[in-house]
Amino acid sequence: MTLIDISPVLDPTIAVWPGDTPFTRNVSLDIAAGANLTLSDMRTTLHVGAHADAPSHYVAGGADIAARPLDFYLGRCAVVQVAVERGQRITPEHIAGKTIGAPRVLFRTGTFPDPRNWNDDFASLSPSLVDTLRERGVVLIGIDTPSVDPFDSRALEAHQAFARNDMAILEGLVLDGIVEGEYELIALPLRLRGADASPVRAVLRTL
Repeated sequence: MTLIDISPVLDPTIAVWPGDTPFTRNVSLDIAAGANLTLSDMRTTLHVGAHADAPSHYVAGGADIAARPLDFYLGRCAVVQVAVERGQRITPEHIAGKTIGAPRVLFRTGTFPDPRNWNDDFASLSPSLVDTLRERGVVLIGIDTPSVDPFDSRALEAHQAFARNDMAILEGLVLDGIVEGEYELIALPLRLRGADASPVRAVLRTL
């Protein structure tokens, strides 16, 4: 079995949602400067890089990320490549003819090609696609873009579809070069009480 990292490296060059808190790391103590150890802290949005959204991010009174069952983020998944234009939502028609038997689905769109250079016109998910996949037994959907909704969406229709279906969201994945097929997903969020999201170290393990 092989582990495949599908998380971008986090450093000050990682792109975050415009207006959100960028990644910074402050070194308090440094061995290179003569200290007996290195000690640092960081400040960043919780929606940085590969991350899991909590219901509290898009639903009033929704569960925080610490309350989400870990079963969502660990287990068999399918990587699905879709031919979708930039700025468009993925619909059920995009997956017509594809066999999806895993309870977790990661969409490779190629519409946010560089996590260090922001582009607004990334692809997203349609609410009907979320509903359709839930009917097929899917419990988590991930995507290689910053959001499951379009950049300019205020109603967050796809997020609301996740809420009514009690499904989990992964965003900001790096799926370049990942071959379509089934894998084991490991993408556990941190146990952050009250938090609306958590960064994850998302990896695929070959079966």
